[in-house]
Amino acid sequence: MSTLFLRTLREDPADAEVPSHKLLVRAGLVRRAAPGVYSWLPLGKLVLDNVSRVVREEMGAIGAQEVLLPSLLPREYYEASGRWEEYGDTLFRLKDRKGADYLLGPTHEELFTLLVKGEYSSYKDFPVILYQIQEKFRDEARPRAGVLRGREFHMKDSYSFDIDDEGLRTSYGKHRDAYIRIFDRLGLEYVVVSATSGAMGGSASEEFLAVAPNGEDTFVRSTESDYAANVEAVSVPAPDALPVEGLPEAVVHHTPGTATIQTLVDFLNGAGLGRDFSEADTLKNLLVKTRAPGSKEWELLAVGLPGDREVDLKRLEAALEPTEVALLEESDFAANPFLVKGYVGPRALLDNKVRYLVDPRVVTGTAWVTGADKAEHHVIDLVAGRDFTPDGTIDVAEVRDGDPSPDGQGTLYTARGIEIGHIFQLGRKYTDTFQVDALGADGKPKRITMGSYGIGVSRTVASIVEQSHDDKGIVWPREIAPADVHVVGTGKGEQIEESLRIARELEGRGLRVLVDDRKGVSPGVKFTDAELLGVPTGVIVGRGLKDGVVELRDRATGDREEVALAEIVERVVAACRR
Repeated sequence: MSTLFLRTLREDPADAEVPSHKLLVRAGLVRRAAPGVYSWLPLGKLVLDNVSRVVREEMGAIGAQEVLLPSLLPREYYEASGRWEEYGDTLFRLKDRKGADYLLGPTHEELFTLLVKGEYSSYKDFPVILYQIQEKFRDEARPRAGVLRGREFHMKDSYSFDIDDEGLRTSYGKHRDAYIRIFDRLGLEYVVVSATSGAMGGSASEEFLAVAPNGEDTFVRSTESDYAANVEAVSVPAPDALPVEGLPEAVVHHTPGTATIQTLVDFLNGAGLGRDFSEADTLKNLLVKTRAPGSKEWELLAVGLPGDREVDLKRLEAALEPTEVALLEESDFAANPFLVKGYVGPRALLDNKVRYLVDPRVVTGTAWVTGADKAEHHVIDLVAGRDFTPDGTIDVAEVRDGDPSPDGQGTLYTARGIEIGHIFQLGRKYTDTFQVDALGADGKPKRITMGSYGIGVSRTVASIVEQSHDDKGIVWPREIAPADVHVVGTGKGEQIEESLRIARELEGRGLRVLVDDRKGVSPGVKFTDAELLGVPTGVIVGRGLKDGVVELRDRATGDREEVALAEIVERVVAACRR
């Protein structure tokens, strides 16, 4: 360490909020270059490379072949697929000196598709799986949490190409199994959840989420089954429709001072109407505006849902992706005077041709209390399918602990996680765009089908730190630690020389060794740095050397043991190979 390019910090960075951000910076593994952009220093690069090594080994085990494609990509390929517009402001765009448009790649479906089209043309060439590990780019509006949410990030992206759907399912299954082996080897606690496909397109997709209280993704699990899903992918079972015959007629009531659901329920229950009302009896209507990719015009959209629920904006954005979504501003209400804030109802929406989508629970025959499109007025017993017919359904209400599980087994509970992997059955979205065919065994052309599979390598490093740390620093799993053993010489002369000798012997036995041979640095500082850096096994060469003993430490358990100098190499080798 006397020559290692490393500077540890005693204080947390001012902008750091999550443990991984604090510890990766304090341990000298990364340094901020710009918002959302980080440099990886020597020890950090070792960890990053170790994660990449595990990924490469498991990708090789399923027959995947590594390539390296450019990050600087021409506009036309992404324009052909529609993603030039769909990605919106998150895409890094630039022009060359001749005015031609380029982008910095967020993912590489288009280029891989064209690569395979240019090289393969027969069913005998398939299946094939190609992958790369490279920097990706996304123009995050608010980069945060260090390398967890950056603008530049390291990613493994792989792509499978098959002659038919059965082959795609096989390739997808191979990747799924490979990802399980990768994350198991990395020592992560993770869950595999159903997910949405978003701008990637395709049908089936699953996410691998590292369980972490600071995670940006909310997922749900069932109390009685193996059901698990990203909250954006949860589907609410729709109840059966009810008959509308014999239901009371809708009646408009004067309801002063009831612009919120709670004030409305309180008013109704005090109005002597002969029955009790709850928030679940009301129908609230949220107004947003949407803009399709490439369009300059905004369109109104109304979402109706039971009043005891809130719209989950992340679920709404996922349901409408790649369409842009924004809440209405005062100017929007002024431009549409039929929208009476706090009292919007289905009738004005439908009469003015505003697209109106409702929660799956709003089925034919259900009666609601909702806005009457007039200030301080509501209508009671407005019946879906009799008094109004929405344009469709949209499943974007918040998912809550205790909700019924969509598979009918048990109830849901929520947790948070960090997305570390995502796998997609893309199907023929991109091969249709670029007309990628192969001649089949029957001599007829067959359209190739694809899968896309990503692992956030740099995000995985941060996720491991989120799960593996204590109040003293990082606790690395041995598989990806920057070294197997950290040898610390605490004195000025003999202890330093002995620590270097032990390090050489351990290296000769095939171990990766970090040795603290710094002179003029106090033992306390060296011990603090060792705990911060988190190497799994430590050897302390200190005062006990005069008695022929050194100390063996386990970073994860905190166990310490004095070991005879003559035995220390064998003991360390045994500890590192358990």
